[in-house]
Amino acid sequence: MKIKILFLIPLFLLALFISACSTTVDPADAYKGESAEQIFQKGEEALKDKNYGEAIKRFEALDVQYPFGRNTEIAQLQIIYAYYMSSDYASAEAAADRFIHAHPTSPHVDYAYYMRGLSNYYQNLGVFERLFTVNLATRDLSQIKKSYNDFVMIDKLYPQSSYAPAAHQYTVYLRDIIADHELGVADYYYSREAYVAAANRANLLVRHYQGSPAVPDALVIMVKSYRHLQLTQNANDALTVLQYNYPNSKYVQQAMSQ
Repeated sequence: MKIKILFLIPLFLLALFISACSTTVDPADAYKGESAEQIFQKGEEALKDKNYGEAIKRFEALDVQYPFGRNTEIAQLQIIYAYYMSSDYASAEAAADRFIHAHPTSPHVDYAYYMRGLSNYYQNLGVFERLFTVNLATRDLSQIKKSYNDFVMIDKLYPQSSYAPAAHQYTVYLRDIIADHELGVADYYYSREAYVAAANRANLLVRHYQGSPAVPDALVIMVKSYRHLQLTQNANDALTVLQYNYPNSKYVQQAMSQ
């Protein structure tokens, strides 16, 4: 009897899955009896009611059926938002990416960059990480780096955007996370006596992430690695930079000790 129950449950779930797939309506065929204005307005109402699934269906139908309609560009932006609010960050990223490529000169493209940045950031976090504080520098940072680049784009290309202040804060925050990650890699190499790799990684951090709290630690690794490699001039140059920027600090003492 137990074996029969174990087999019945998957079959039941499979039947539900097949039924759900069979009722999926293509955006090109959805809401055929409604005008473009009706589809859009009801999509806006669904969005206001936080019925994000219905909103997405309506806005995607409008995008497919009326690609040059007067509300279609706004609908494309609302698709990004609806996916984001549904926590479907991969789809939100893809929708934002489509908008950026389709409307590179749109006055709303800064919003698409901003939402793509947020979507990339949250893709890097699982449910556990969203609930509890974790050290993101220890994670795979592929999405974090994409997010950082999106916020940098706003910072550089759209400094007057209403999203620019928040984007700038994200660039500072994410830059420090990436720098901490690079420091961890450099420290890993140093602890295993791979001094060339340690010095190179620390040097990269110092050059590309100036102002990050990880920079002085990276300079210490550079000084010590160059000494192990008997590259006296390189070690002295790194020490000079350290002493100039962080005089009488613990970092100078660490660099002087062997």
